[in-house]
Amino acid sequence: MESIILALLIFSIGLFILSVFLKDPYKELREEMDQMSMQQIQEMYQIKKKLKVLEEELLVAEEPFIQHVPADSSAHSLVKREVHEIIKNQVMLLTRQGLSVDQIARQSSLSPDEVRTIQTEMKFRGHGHE
Repeated sequence: MESIILALLIFSIGLFILSVFLKDPYKELREEMDQMSMQQIQEMYQIKKKLKVLEEELLVAEEPFIQHVPADSSAHSLVKREVHEIIKNQVMLLTRQGLSVDQIARQSSLSPDEVRTIQTEMKFRGHGHE
């Protein structure tokens, strides 16, 4: 009986010493996962930085565009581009709410002359703005 206990004790000590000197099979996997996580964090940082630069460029590009038009041209000739019906309806609704021409022009991205032309057109269509 004592010999069995002594043999088991020697065997357990041997296994303990063996486990100390053996490589951890999960150590490489953990290191690889850590490395991949760090790479992913770095890539996300780079993407966020680029996105921030793009957003700043877009904000700069969205500054109001000032169109220089000769003073002698009539309001009707200013509306050379086709204004979408949705924008016209928006102008009509804002006019009914009592906003000024300049306020409507800012909100609808049109010139004040274009707003006046649309208001006149809507008035003739039967959509009075009073």
